[in-house]
Amino acid sequence: MKRYTLKDNDLILGAREKEYVLRVKDLPDGEKPREKMIKEGPSVLSEVELLAVVLGVGTRKEEVFAMASRIFKQYGENTIVNQTDPNEIEKELDIPLAKACQIVASFELGRRFFKKTNGGSVVVRTPKQAYDFLKDMRDLPKEHLRGIYLNSRHRVIHDEIISIGSLTASIVHPREVFTPALECRAVAVIVAHNHPSGNTKPTKEDIEITNQLVEAGRILGIDLLDHIIVSKNGFVSVPANYNN
Repeated sequence: MKRYTLKDNDLILGAREKEYVLRVKDLPDGEKPREKMIKEGPSVLSEVELLAVVLGVGTRKEEVFAMASRIFKQYGENTIVNQTDPNEIEKELDIPLAKACQIVASFELGRRFFKKTNGGSVVVRTPKQAYDFLKDMRDLPKEHLRGIYLNSRHRVIHDEIISIGSLTASIVHPREVFTPALECRAVAVIVAHNHPSGNTKPTKEDIEITNQLVEAGRILGIDLLDHIIVSKNGFVSVPANYNN
């Protein structure tokens, strides 16, 4: 089985049937998210209910349950958790910027307390472990390019959505991949993108972009350990000269 090795880079010098989503006001008092949380605690609430509590109310065109459900469906659970730019959420999901700020703030709080209590305990040493960490990308309707950033002990210290859309050279620039690595002092990066089609075969562009990122990482002294394609049918690593 392939294992990631870290080098010492220090230099000496279609149409679908519409689904009906219950509105909060349609629910009995005991089933409304806030009332349920007060009575039974947060652990009994679903992710959609918890996000509905964070959002508070919806908008004139979209009820809060429908908004919370759509956010998870279109963005992916782990993906929305790690999106730190409310402007991107506003643009991609067509929700008010204030709502996007609420989402980012709530997950940032959770992330900070997680780091304090668990020390960033996720370790990624193999492609399978990377896939397990990233597999929430399998069913996303759009292509997402995501980076996970590791310290010298293979621990994940940062996780970021780099871009959303088609994976082309125009949106995959080395500076977008490696700027977070420099900011969080990572020694290595694993990038991943999903294929909504279900096909995991790397394209010519996937291979070219990967080799470009590998070379950029060598200049910076930050290893690109892998570029994983995720789909509903599994995952593959893009073939590239990672270890040269």
